[in-house]
Amino acid sequence: MHRFASILLVDTRGWILLQERDEHPVIDPECWGFVGGHVDEDEAVVDAAYRELAEETGIQLQRGDLHLWQQYSVFHEAYGTDDEVRVYVARTTATDDDITVGEGRQIVFVDPSRAHTLPLTTAAAQILPDFLNSPFYQELLP
Repeated sequence: MHRFASILLVDTRGWILLQERDEHPVIDPECWGFVGGHVDEDEAVVDAAYRELAEETGIQLQRGDLHLWQQYSVFHEAYGTDDEVRVYVARTTATDDDITVGEGRQIVFVDPSRAHTLPLTTAAAQILPDFLNSPFYQELLP
């Protein structure tokens, strides 16, 4: 089993931060998914969430800004394992212009009504509909 930290940022329009992966990842290349990644051995998952967000987007949030929303078990065919994915969420005033892409093709805020039309990663396909239909997401809307 692998452990992953995924981050969902919601902007002032209610749009969701998504990453278009390039052809290099072992898991779900050339799909759209969440910012985040593997949790290092002996690393707290929440620490990995802040680290991955900063590495992949250049956005550095203050401790306490990310809130654990849910934990999922996601089967990754590339590994043949059911992996633990913890999803952290925050509201943000950041825009696409504030993002420095550290991994993938692009990282942008996506209109949630359009997200389902994108080729989503296995994790995003499982998690994103739950999030968009959750009371937690509704509370983050402007």
